[in-house]
Amino acid sequence: MQCPKCGVDVTGGAESCPACGEAIPDPSSAQKNVAPPAAGFAATRQPVAYAGFWLRALAYLLDSFLLGFVLGAVFRPILSNNQVGSSLQDLWKFYMSGTRQATAFVLLIQLANWLYFASFESSPWQATPGKKLLSLKVADLAGKRLSFARASGRYFGKILSWFTLFVGFAMAGFTQKKQALHDMMAGCLVLKKT
Repeated sequence: MQCPKCGVDVTGGAESCPACGEAIPDPSSAQKNVAPPAAGFAATRQPVAYAGFWLRALAYLLDSFLLGFVLGAVFRPILSNNQVGSSLQDLWKFYMSGTRQATAFVLLIQLANWLYFASFESSPWQATPGKKLLSLKVADLAGKRLSFARASGRYFGKILSWFTLFVGFAMAGFTQKKQALHDMMAGCLVLKKT
């Protein structure tokens, strides 16, 4: 059985969800209390709204700003101690220098990006803070929460979207379910909460 609030699998007999603490209804009593649908009325399904290219781009910009602010606050003292000047030109020279320190810095930034996106998109929020602000969520094709592994696959699939000269990202503007290339590869959707 799954928790009705966060979707975590709850093993038999548990009275509350171990992840969020939500009370788990007894499945035997739930079936007794379900009223049959009225004659002539079919079970209605809520329409699905897909998030398009521009909304997703705005969410990405918000996330980039937030992550850049946090990483800047963390790395600025470290870089200033390593004789890297405070100007953007000095930082760019360091970033492009190819030294071991610069390579380690680049790898740390990539690690932080991966953990940020994959962790938030596989969390009960199903969204990064930028997506949550815009009422978006990332889900699998059935509308369920992603595992961390699938969210990671989606993140690393963006590499192909970059290598296609951004065509992989632009696909979110003209595919039927507004999927970018990395969404298709990971079997994901970005949905607008209605």
